[in-house]
Amino acid sequence: MSAPFTAACIQFTAGPEPEANLREVTALIRRARDAGADFILTPEASNFIESGRRRRDKARREADDPFLHGLRDLARETGIWLLAGSLVIDPAGEPGADIGEGRLANRSFLIDAQGGIVARYDKIHMFDIDLPGGETYRESNAYRPGIGTVVAETPWGRLGMSVCYDVRFPQLYRALAQAGADFLAVPSVFTVPTGTAHWHVLLRARAIENGCFVLAPAQTGTPPIGRNSYGHSLIVDPWGEVLADGGEGSGFVSAMLDPARVAEARGMVPSLRHDRDFSPPALASRPLAAE
Repeated sequence: MSAPFTAACIQFTAGPEPEANLREVTALIRRARDAGADFILTPEASNFIESGRRRRDKARREADDPFLHGLRDLARETGIWLLAGSLVIDPAGEPGADIGEGRLANRSFLIDAQGGIVARYDKIHMFDIDLPGGETYRESNAYRPGIGTVVAETPWGRLGMSVCYDVRFPQLYRALAQAGADFLAVPSVFTVPTGTAHWHVLLRARAIENGCFVLAPAQTGTPPIGRNSYGHSLIVDPWGEVLADGGEGSGFVSAMLDPARVAEARGMVPSLRHDRDFSPPALASRPLAAE
């Protein structure tokens, strides 16, 4: 089992210009590194938030994305591991890109201390909802959903990758934990109404259900284009304790994580070993009066 290490979650408000966002994120990552962080995570849509045609015009292929290149260079320079929570990526030319009918990818990247891309994950579950206050979101209009789950090796254990709305689908995290994940990443841009009601509860539940640390860097505030974001980047331990909460401002939060806590929590409640197969639910029929 790995020795304890420090993880940090970056929290900021992404605007529509990737260069400006990279400058801000770079400065925050350097601050977190100077404070002792070994593994640093950024929120969903870190490279930019944009709408409509402008989003497509600004999206770059993975090989050409300056934000991704900047983070890889930064990891190489500082010797830290980074998770680019997610970036808006143009998947044109990639296998299966034609299936997406021209839509973009909402893609997370795990970057090692040499600047190499260790793993990629495309967000599976699309945020297509109508909120009671009249707000409507149709993420699937702009992004193609991913189809593959990802668990990646890090120096401290295995990381299960996810993005934002995925957090509402516990079966994904069960599969990641049973595939060996010790840590679960949930980079997000959560709305304020749903964040206020559900953010802490959902993340703590995912940690408790699976005996995993949960690392959830989140955007905050209101970008020039886009919705108001909840903030409250969280680091949660395998017993469901919140180790760090980013509140509403820009900056970062960090916590010392002891990987031994994963085995300890799973030993106390070994539910990952107790799953059983069962038949699909069947509606019980009402007996006839004569019966």
